[in-house]
Amino acid sequence: MHADSRMALEAAEFVQARLRRRPTAAVILGSGLGALAERVQDPAIIPYAEIPHFPASTVPGHAGRLVVGELGATVTAIMQGRVHFYEGYSPSQVTLPIRLLHHLGVRTLVVTNAAGGIGRHLAVGDLMAIVDHINLPGLAGNHPLRGPNDDALGPRFPEMSTAYDRDLLATLRACAHKRNIPLKEGVYVMVSGPSFETPAEVRFLRTIGADAVGMSTVPEVVVARHAGMRVLAVSLITNIAVDSLASADVASHEEVLSAGDQALPRLAALVEDILRQPTPPTLEK
Repeated sequence: MHADSRMALEAAEFVQARLRRRPTAAVILGSGLGALAERVQDPAIIPYAEIPHFPASTVPGHAGRLVVGELGATVTAIMQGRVHFYEGYSPSQVTLPIRLLHHLGVRTLVVTNAAGGIGRHLAVGDLMAIVDHINLPGLAGNHPLRGPNDDALGPRFPEMSTAYDRDLLATLRACAHKRNIPLKEGVYVMVSGPSFETPAEVRFLRTIGADAVGMSTVPEVVVARHAGMRVLAVSLITNIAVDSLASADVASHEEVLSAGDQALPRLAALVEDILRQPTPPTLEK
């Protein structure tokens, strides 16, 4: 067992000793969306700082707690905040929480994030189901699976054409329709950050097929799929990425947090609906 696997296992053993029930699903909450954790019933709350080897979030809007309890009739682990590559962590450190969740028994992962809208069909406040992604840091060499592969966790060359589970996407569409919640769809591109994109970069990202841009999510999805977990991901469009030097708009983190507050009831309702559905069989790795 190499070092990353050992650290994830030690972290999982620490957490498991503090839980009454093992979670089968997990939700990662992006910037401004941490209040969803308050809906968890009978929670066990573990600060990230107490978990061995666990990276600590330094970003406003990320509380830095693991909350485990019942959400949507499912025992669920809620990551109330995440860490990012731009905070100085390696891709393997960023994704250690995913390995921990897998060791706990999580087989369905719901990932949320705040993102900038690039696609012309998107507006501030939209919820966008991610149907595919572009991993710019990974394509440039900063890939979370770089290094020795642990065959006990997943294959050396995991397949990514079905990274976002089609059955979970279909369920999400049905739940949104039933609740009359508008749901957009698109491709998410990850950039390393922490600076927001220049207008030229926004135009480039649109050209290569991106609909929304952010600084997270993709490493978590890749490692979850490597482990055979089902993945659903939703972006909250918190700002429209500036694509012209003539624009007077300026992106800010405060804008991101404000949009999260406004969208939380819609996103929370959809997440709980997803967790109420019968658990499908785990995908093969």
